[in-house]
Amino acid sequence: MRKFYFVLLLFSASLLAQEKTETTALDVHYFTGNVMPHTDDLQHFLNGHPDGVLVSLYKKTYGYEEWEREFDFPDYGAYFIYQDYKNDILGKVYGVGAQYHFYFLNRKVYFKIGEGIAYTTNPHDKETNSKNSAFGSKFVANTNFAINYKTRLFDKVDFQAGLLFTHFSNGRIKSPNSGVNAYAINVGVSYNFEEPLEKQIDTLPKVKFIEPIKYNVVLRTGISESPIIASGQKPFFHVGFYADKRLSRKSAIQLGTEIFLTYSYKEFIKYQSIAYPEENVTTDTDFKRGGIFVGYELFINRISLEAQLGFYVYQPYKSDIPVYDRLGMKYYITKKIYTGLSVKTHIFLAEAMEFVVGVRL
Repeated sequence: MRKFYFVLLLFSASLLAQEKTETTALDVHYFTGNVMPHTDDLQHFLNGHPDGVLVSLYKKTYGYEEWEREFDFPDYGAYFIYQDYKNDILGKVYGVGAQYHFYFLNRKVYFKIGEGIAYTTNPHDKETNSKNSAFGSKFVANTNFAINYKTRLFDKVDFQAGLLFTHFSNGRIKSPNSGVNAYAINVGVSYNFEEPLEKQIDTLPKVKFIEPIKYNVVLRTGISESPIIASGQKPFFHVGFYADKRLSRKSAIQLGTEIFLTYSYKEFIKYQSIAYPEENVTTDTDFKRGGIFVGYELFINRISLEAQLGFYVYQPYKSDIPVYDRLGMKYYITKKIYTGLSVKTHIFLAEAMEFVVGVRL
């Protein structure tokens, strides 16, 4: 028993002796703004000014890890968002997720990016809420961008103000799904629970980052529903091959091709050929699509952010514009294997929420 207490004492002492590397802070923001009418069927939503609250709990970094110094000591953590659309059709949304803050202009300005999931109070219902073409399901994805100015008010308390963009959409997992984008001004305060630590400055000379071209094979999959409400959810498989070239420790550019096997499109073609014969769509029209794309990847630590812009070179059934885009977040399990989530859209209209598995060789 004495040995046990001695080991426990040593373990506790080692924990106390560990060097503190981060501090904790809390933000509370109020925001108000407007819905962006990116489709005609959103016009009847524009009879109010949505507002809400964004609460963030996060860690402030001081350069104890290499990636923290490389990105000028960013913050990272979790958020809760509440948004009231001031509209009986759209209702309210409650969301949670993860976020980063990246600082600029002598740390007076920061850029916030957040990704999460949200609950909607008034999704589409064919009997009680048939006009809601934005949310076809109770749970949707949430993306937030903000640019804020920050200044010290008094000890441990900062004032913040800026612009906020919010996006809620289920990625056409279930129809309807036009989604809702809103822009707003936001004001708030942050409270620092602890005194700041001394920043660890990297005094080593910068070495040019050199890496050969890497080749990626990636599968993006999930379920989706055609624009026809209650037509049924079908699987999709988006298979891609691309090369990427690291330009620096942070950045890489991409060039690749992919094929889209979206089985809800196959059912939609059959429906169109029967319901709208004047459109000259036949049941044997090929549902497959092929595209080429360019992309950019921002490497942070094990997490990276990805943006791609593509063009369909093979699209027999032209239900969408020939240009598509994708935003996503990846997590590198090892240096060669990664997973993640992404959203494929046509401008503002989401087509698919994709679960990603890939290999980088």
